[in-house]
Amino acid sequence: MNSDIRKLLEDVQSGAVSVDDALLKIKMSPFEDIGYAKVDLHRRVRQGAAEVIYGAGKTPEQIAGIIESMCRHGQSRILITRMNEEAAEFVAKTTSLDYRKDAKVGIVGGFPEPDGIGKIVIATGGTSDIPVAEEAALTAEILGSKVVRLYDVGVSGVHRLLAHMDLIMEASVVIAIAGMEGALASVVGGLADCPVIAVPTSVGYGASFGGISALLSMLNSCASGVSVVNIDNGFGAGFLANRINHMEVKK
Repeated sequence: MNSDIRKLLEDVQSGAVSVDDALLKIKMSPFEDIGYAKVDLHRRVRQGAAEVIYGAGKTPEQIAGIIESMCRHGQSRILITRMNEEAAEFVAKTTSLDYRKDAKVGIVGGFPEPDGIGKIVIATGGTSDIPVAEEAALTAEILGSKVVRLYDVGVSGVHRLLAHMDLIMEASVVIAIAGMEGALASVVGGLADCPVIAVPTSVGYGASFGGISALLSMLNSCASGVSVVNIDNGFGAGFLANRINHMEVKK
């Protein structure tokens, strides 16, 4: 159960909050309509993680307005993905923003202490895949997972990956990120005893078709336990890995 709702129910049980006050908090509008966006205020209640701002296609003013709405309704940490430098500079004028240029990620409110069941290992085929990897890593970290970065360990020098088998075997989830032919996911999937999330990237020469070759290779992986997200979707991989890393037995 979501920790915020659980705390509210515990406060009702202890008498710290009245039933009427608790009911009012639960019944508050599930979203705020600010004209150009309907900001989801109940996503944390439903899913355990608050709404994330997708920055691409939004003006700096729109991003700032959504952040203001979230903060006003008590969201302490905010993640903005695909955020350009212009938007980051605009938001930073009024909000304390941690902007990571390579990943195009903005963070408001800092990172929590990790509280997952284990570690998420993020492995990339090459250095060129790091921007997507950092989007995944920062997403998982702001949601409360401990992340271990294992970069430039692709199959063109597979000994680089095998030298870190202890990290692979200790992971609760591995995110394998690669362009070109996308073979890294199958190699990791054949070694790890945990879920592997494959992320194809658009890195590669002409016949890689902007990541489609890697995507198809990963979808056709013969290794069991490998799932695949969309091309360059570091956020989706990081979010899913975090959810796996926080799985509990449901009563």
